[in-house]
Amino acid sequence: MVLRKACLRKGNRLDMSAAVNLEIGHIAPRFSATDSTGTTYDLAELNGQGKTVILYFYPRDSTPGCTKQACDFRDNMASLASADVVVLGVSKDSGKSHDKFTSKYDLNFPLLLDEDMTIHNAYGTWREKKNYGRTYMGCARSTFVINPEGVLTQARYNVKATGHVARMMKLLEL
Repeated sequence: MVLRKACLRKGNRLDMSAAVNLEIGHIAPRFSATDSTGTTYDLAELNGQGKTVILYFYPRDSTPGCTKQACDFRDNMASLASADVVVLGVSKDSGKSHDKFTSKYDLNFPLLLDEDMTIHNAYGTWREKKNYGRTYMGCARSTFVINPEGVLTQARYNVKATGHVARMMKLLEL
């Protein structure tokens, strides 16, 4: 997987511990990743084709919130595709898990493999989370809209699964 990493300089060394927090107007970190079928998706290539990319990160295949969000994208894919929008889902789940999730819910968009969390780290979605008083590291449900010039027009961390796709479509004026 090829990726230009966002790093902060600290003196003469790179500080990889600094949390990445992308914002609207930032250049999107470039990536090239495959789905479970081996098809490669390259952000620069998609942008070069004039595509807007919705890159969404979700915690885990087949969980209630992740299923709701994925099915919402599935159900709105015709409207998104007609506006030259490509949807790419990202989690750290395995290809086998993605295959089962895609098949069970008839998903009509790719789920990228990021088992080494390279894309998660570049976009700052692997974060400290709290649940029932317990603190742990995990994927913050996040969505990024990247225009054909490779610039973030939306950068949202900790989004709610329910109603999220409708909010994205409204922002995209679809």
